[in-house]
Amino acid sequence: MSERTKGFWAMIGVCVVWGLSPIFYHALAGVPVIEVLIHRTLWSLLLFVLILAWQGRLAEFRRAMSGRYLGQLGFAAAMISVNWGLFIWAVQSGHVMQSSLGYYIFPLVAVLMGMVFFGERLSPLQAAAVILAALAVLLLTWGLGVAPWISLALAVSFGFYGMAKKALPMGPVLSVACEVAILTPFALAWLALQGGGWLPGGLAEPMAFGTDLRASLLLAASGVVTALPLILFSYASRRLEMATQGLMLYLNPTLQFFCAVAIFGEAVTGWHLTAFAMIWTALALYSAASLWQARTARRQA
Repeated sequence: MSERTKGFWAMIGVCVVWGLSPIFYHALAGVPVIEVLIHRTLWSLLLFVLILAWQGRLAEFRRAMSGRYLGQLGFAAAMISVNWGLFIWAVQSGHVMQSSLGYYIFPLVAVLMGMVFFGERLSPLQAAAVILAALAVLLLTWGLGVAPWISLALAVSFGFYGMAKKALPMGPVLSVACEVAILTPFALAWLALQGGGWLPGGLAEPMAFGTDLRASLLLAASGVVTALPLILFSYASRRLEMATQGLMLYLNPTLQFFCAVAIFGEAVTGWHLTAFAMIWTALALYSAASLWQARTARRQA
């Protein structure tokens, strides 16, 4: 099996884990979102530290945590925490279709952010894709009488996360290890306040971990669900072209859409179908533009 083929199957694994993750978090529907987020952070950190120790990179990890990129890592940690928390809430609240739409919109939001913050220029096809996606969101807002705020918040928070990661000179495993390490003191502080009964009444929900065996095992497994796709992504990204990665990542929201409709039975209206069709068309235009640019760059190299 060639290295590129190995990378292809690793990326398939990434998309399958991310795309079917709503099933996992739906099984934790009885656990408060903040507790799921806390345990996802803590168990991820444990797993990443073990991986970095096995790779002999703990010194690199310590340097990254005390280096000049700590501010960027902190911003990335805040953005991914918002994204994770909103995604988990969306799944538990029966809004998987909106989360799917958010991750479909994200590549086009990333294009806009690149234009606004980095001065990147849009090709005519990319501009058409962004306009079509914006029209889809407006159509859905008009048809349903409410904006898809969950989708937009997921796309924008993940966009800002991508911006923070763009200039970080470190791989995904090390950078995410640093991010969850930054979040860990806040997670531990929350657990201490909760355990001591010092949280306000509206936030003082009973803890599931340690009192419910099934929930405890699932919360511990959240570390693997978080770390495994990132490790696979790191493996695949060294073996696949960026354009190929971008196209394959659309499998993630496609599987989320499947979960929403086929597994959780979320209602699909004509407005949803029309908006999704417009988004898929926009992504096709965007992907065609990306492939064309990649081929042009290879010819000129």
